[in-house]
Amino acid sequence: MSTYLSDRFSLDGLTAVVTGGSSGIGRGIASALARAGAATVIVARDAGRIDAAVRELTDAGCRAAGVVGDLGTRAGIRTAAEAAVQPFGEPDILVNSAGINIRPPFDEITIDDWDATMTVNLEAPFLLGQRFGPGMAERGYGRLIHISSQQAHRAFVTSGVYGVSKGGLESLMRSQAEAWSAKGVTSNTLVPGFVLTPLNARLQEDPGRVAELAARTMVGRNGVPEDFAGPAVFLAGRASAYVTGQSIFVDGGLSVH
Repeated sequence: MSTYLSDRFSLDGLTAVVTGGSSGIGRGIASALARAGAATVIVARDAGRIDAAVRELTDAGCRAAGVVGDLGTRAGIRTAAEAAVQPFGEPDILVNSAGINIRPPFDEITIDDWDATMTVNLEAPFLLGQRFGPGMAERGYGRLIHISSQQAHRAFVTSGVYGVSKGGLESLMRSQAEAWSAKGVTSNTLVPGFVLTPLNARLQEDPGRVAELAARTMVGRNGVPEDFAGPAVFLAGRASAYVTGQSIFVDGGLSVH
C-alpha cells in the first residue's frame, strides 16, 4: 500500500519553484509540495514572509529555500528565475501563484494598472515557462501549475484587468500543454473560488459579502489555502501524467451552484 502511494504521489527527488509561495494559496501549495518530498524554492517579494515560510518547512524536516524576487518587470522576472535554480538546481515543478489584484471601476483603469497586472499575472508565468519548460521537456518530466480565478470564466465582483489577465493565463496553460505534453511536461490550472487570503483582504472587509460568497458554494464555506494542498500534490506528481491542458476548479462547488 505504502509503495503504491509513494510511486504515484511522492515528490521525492523532484524540485519545485513556487512564486508567491510566502502567503495565501502559494504558501499552502509550497508547504504541501515540500512535505510531499520536493525540494522547494519559494519566490516572493517580502523577505520576512519568505523566511517564516522556509523556517516552518525546514523545522519540519523539509528541503526548502527562499528567493526574494520582483516579478513586476521583465528584468526582475529573469533575475528571479536564475536565482531560483541556485539552491537545488533546475526545477521539475513550476507553480505560478504570484499575483496582484488591482480592480478599480472599469472606466478608471489606467495603463499603469494594466501593465502592472499583466506583467505579474501573465507575463511572469509566460517567461518562467519559457525559461524552465524546455529543460523539463529535455529531461522528460515537468509540471506547470497555474493559479487562475473564477474571473477567467465569468465576469463578477469587478473583474477588470484581473479577469483579463487570468483568462490569458488559462490560454497560456493550454498552449504550454499543446507544446510540451508529448515530452512529459503537463500544464494545468487550479481555479479557486473565494479564498480567505491577503489577496482578497479588501473583500473580506465586508462580512456580509463574505457570507454571501460562502452561501454560493455547495460545501457552505469559503476556501482556505490548505484546500489546494491535495490538488497541487496530485498535479505535481507522477499520478497526473495524463492530465494536461485542464482548468480544475477547487471552489467548493461555487462555479456550478
